[in-house]
Formats: sequence, structure tokens, C-alpha cells
Amino acid sequence: MTERTSAKRTGDQAIRVADALREKIVSGELKPGEALRQERLAVLFETSRMPVRDALRLLEAEGLVQMPPNKGAIVAPLDPEEFREVYEMRAALETLALRLAIPELTNSQIDRAAAIQDKAEASDLENFGALNKAFHFALYEPCARPRLLAQIAALNEAGDRYLRLAAAQLDYTRRSHQEHRDLLEACRRRDGAEACELLRRHIEAAGEALVERLSARLPAP
Repeated sequence: MTERTSAKRTGDQAIRVADALREKIVSGELKPGEALRQERLAVLFETSRMPVRDALRLLEAEGLVQMPPNKGAIVAPLDPEEFREVYEMRAALETLALRLAIPELTNSQIDRAAAIQDKAEASDLENFGALNKAFHFALYEPCARPRLLAQIAALNEAGDRYLRLAAAQLDYTRRSHQEHRDLLEACRRRDGAEACELLRRHIEAAGEALVERLSARLPAP
């Protein structure tokens, strides 16, 4: 095996391990503060420690893992201020994407978003996050701003485990579904101002409610 082939294999293994760990963290299977032992993970994923270390670095960059100096890796705690920043940025960038997209939206693209929403309402909590993102991106894609969409995707990844917590503990799914229906109607009317205002409130209301819930759990200083 050549050096380049070996490096590619290690990189592929790191991505595989990172994807699996990300899902475990986002779903709550791995709890905030839980230790992530490299030796144990290497055995679990049947790989060497190098891909595991690289995977943990990838997840550290996403804010899902913390690796303090001279200490082992842990699942990053749920931080209300971190999530506040995420949803504030989402509200700004996603309303921009929608404002740019609406003049380009076709009826078939709106129908595709509606079909995703139908599936979300018929699905279970486990699939809520993925379908929620798919719905939003179906409306944003016509903005034709790849860098903007990439930033929104990264913010969605950072906020995914928070969104799942909101869905599970705040009975958020019912409200989210209705707000998505209202947003679809505004898009069908090509009412950009109304659609962007609905979207802003949709993101901020859920964010504020979850920040309040998370803050209430923190011990007093």
C-alpha cells in the first residue's frame, strides 16, 4: 500500500467514525460530558487510533466534542449561549437566502417542499431533524448562492442536537409543522416580506424557548 493510499484510507475511516459519532451525539445516545476514549472507540469501529483522533478533531471543529489540553475528549456540553449565537445567525442568513430565492421559486419547487413537509408530518421524531432541514433547503436552493447555503448547512449541523432536544421536550414539532404550512402559503403567493417575517419568527421563537429551557437547567453561579 502506497503512502497516498494509506492516507486516503485513514481519511475515509476518520470520516466514517466522525459520521457515526456525530449521529450518536446529536441523537443523545452519547450524553454531554461523556468521555470519548480513543482506545475504546478504535475497538468499537475496528480501526486504529489515528482515524479516531482525526474524527474527534473534525467533531471538535463542529463544536460537538471538546478536547482540553492533557485531558481526554468529551462530548461537548449543551451551551445555551452557543445555541443563541447559532439561531441568531440562522435567522439572519436563512431569511437572506429565502428573500433571494422567492423570485426564482417555481411552483414545482414549492410542491417539492410541500411533499417533504407531508412526509415530516407523517414521520417520527428520529427523522424530524433531517426532514426539517430538507424542507428549508428546498425553499432556499433557488437563491443560487452556494457559499451562503454552505454556511446555513454548517449552522444547521451545529444546531441539530439542540433542535432534536426542542422537538422532544418542548412539543415543538406540532408548532413547527403549522409554521411550515404558513410559510409555504406565503411562498405560493410570492409574498417575500411575509415569508421572511414568518421564517424569522419561526427560527427565533424556537431558539428563545430552548435557550430558556437550557438556562434553567444550569446550576446557579
